[in-house]
Amino acid sequence: MCSLAPPPFSPVEPVTEVLHGIPVTDPYRWLEDQDSLRTRAWIAQQTRYTRTYLDNIPGRERIRTRIETLLAVDTVSTPWKVRGRYFYLKRDANQQQPTIAMREGESGKETILVDPNDQEMGTATSVAILSISADANLLAYSVREGGQDFCAVRFVDILARKHLNDVLPRGFCRGLAFSPDNRGFYYSHEPCTGTRSHQRAIYWHELGTNSGDAEVYVGGWDRKLRLLLVSSPSGRRLGYCKVFLTDPRKSEFLIHDIASGARPRAIVEQFEGLFVPFLLENDILALTDWEAPNHRIVRIDPKNPGRCNWQSVVPECESRIQSLAVTGQLIVVAYTRARSTRLETFDLSGNRQAEIPLPCEGTASLFPCRSDTDTIFYRSSSFTHPPSIECYRVQTREQGTWSESQLQIDPSSIQAEQVSYASSDGTPVPMLLVSQKGRRRTGPLPTFLTAYGGFGKSIAPQYAVYSRYLIEQGCLLAIANLRGGAEFGEAWHLSAKRRQRQTAIDDFVAAAEWLVSAGYAQPDRLAIGGGSNAGLLVGAALTQKPNLFRAVICLGPLLDMLRYHLFDSASKWTDEYGSAENASDFQALLGYSPYHRVKDGISYPAVLFVSGDSDTRCNPMHARKMVARLQAAANSSAILLDYQAEWGHTPAQPLARRIQALTDRLAFLAHELEMDF
Repeated sequence: MCSLAPPPFSPVEPVTEVLHGIPVTDPYRWLEDQDSLRTRAWIAQQTRYTRTYLDNIPGRERIRTRIETLLAVDTVSTPWKVRGRYFYLKRDANQQQPTIAMREGESGKETILVDPNDQEMGTATSVAILSISADANLLAYSVREGGQDFCAVRFVDILARKHLNDVLPRGFCRGLAFSPDNRGFYYSHEPCTGTRSHQRAIYWHELGTNSGDAEVYVGGWDRKLRLLLVSSPSGRRLGYCKVFLTDPRKSEFLIHDIASGARPRAIVEQFEGLFVPFLLENDILALTDWEAPNHRIVRIDPKNPGRCNWQSVVPECESRIQSLAVTGQLIVVAYTRARSTRLETFDLSGNRQAEIPLPCEGTASLFPCRSDTDTIFYRSSSFTHPPSIECYRVQTREQGTWSESQLQIDPSSIQAEQVSYASSDGTPVPMLLVSQKGRRRTGPLPTFLTAYGGFGKSIAPQYAVYSRYLIEQGCLLAIANLRGGAEFGEAWHLSAKRRQRQTAIDDFVAAAEWLVSAGYAQPDRLAIGGGSNAGLLVGAALTQKPNLFRAVICLGPLLDMLRYHLFDSASKWTDEYGSAENASDFQALLGYSPYHRVKDGISYPAVLFVSGDSDTRCNPMHARKMVARLQAAANSSAILLDYQAEWGHTPAQPLARRIQALTDRLAFLAHELEMDF
């Protein structure tokens, strides 16, 4: 192990509050102030401490070289197809950031429309496609700095091959639609600053003008309101989806016939639950969980929108509908099941047409498309199948590969095994074990266990550079399909939601214990890792069972569950986690909140926390406070903070930074697990 000096000193300044009659002390509340001089000085000290450890790991350069080989390859995103033109993100092998490219037809000449790699933007800047006009002559794209969730919006005149002077300032873009005549666009955009920062409204902007934009619809000034904009293919009808981040969450939906000049009409009011509308030219479809926990697709008659008149087009089944795409007369539905995704097609009357055969058993991610396109695209991958972009042609029902990875994997060299273990309450939980073929015969392997366990999100096998490297190096990769996900429908999700969150943690701990008892792993060579909700999961596991793990990677986590809802937009997750303001939720949150579970004198595993200023989903105060608390808990393991100002939840780092970040994480694991290079 690397010999580390004592960590930087973190002053303890306890703040005690009485919540529902129980005193709760927060020793590092001062680290919540991200911009204070003392917090910045503390971050700088922690960064130097972490770099001393990471930069001196033996074999680090060999890891970096391999990671560069795996990451520095040509990549292409799932394309938008509009009027015979293909728009997509493309990054050449050694470019820092993807460009926005366009092709005329499948085999036409490629044109680079936007290149963030030039000196004007800088390598920390990333771009993405936001909207394309119906005639494919105008492009709206986002400009993002680092991993920030907010972005600026810029525009390209494709015929003239020039950027327009029109710009939306940095903020949260919640929908943009060009008018049918391309004279301007409608948008919902919340600037980060300015007098409109809290007004939720739809605006009209005429291209080429500097005068104030016109209000088309005002949703209100409620800070818990999110106003989303959708459009029919022609742009003649707009849809306004109002989402209230209350407890429970509520939605409203209005349609606005712009061409006729009529006022917006309410279609859905005060709806509790899932409601995702798809506005067709003369129809409305919606994905909903109303009377269907595993979701169904309904048709809504705008003239008779009452719920009693909703027609079920794609009914609920035992598998959960995860996403869908609508094009022409076809609906493509992505179903989640325990180990993979299934794609099925239906006509608009709900008649099942066919199942789309996938290139591999793994993850298939549908790409949202315009409903007037003739091709549906999806991304497919598994542990033995690097990502490929597949296309399904609506007219002919033909399927083909639009783009595939340059990376090659020999499927016969990898062994994947589905097992089942009993959780603490006896419930069988599935887990996937992946390793080099034949390695498991040699005895317990260095093991990396991960899971998610929340928000009804399922984990299906998919390619990732970190997992490929670990498997190459002789590791066992274990992925547990915990309750809290949706591998077995919404009931699987609900059994670990909100006040039952400890169930997901119990499932995760039971997975680790089973790996040890079954002889696959041993505690001194067992690591766990995860980000966001999974960061909370591994944070809870390491504080509840510290002797079970040797190392932990915790990325962009939630860790102070009594105060998470007070920062940024995290209050929108109270339906999933609950809130300390609710007495019943408070008891459950206090019971597993990782920050509050740390105890002095305990030997905790080595932990690498990853966070940064730009994370506005899981505020970086969680990682800062947890690092200070663990470092003070009198343990001898490395408690490290990898903190970058530009790091955020949005994966938009330049290539060089991605190589360094992945090298750091894998070097940390390799060193702590004493992996043999």
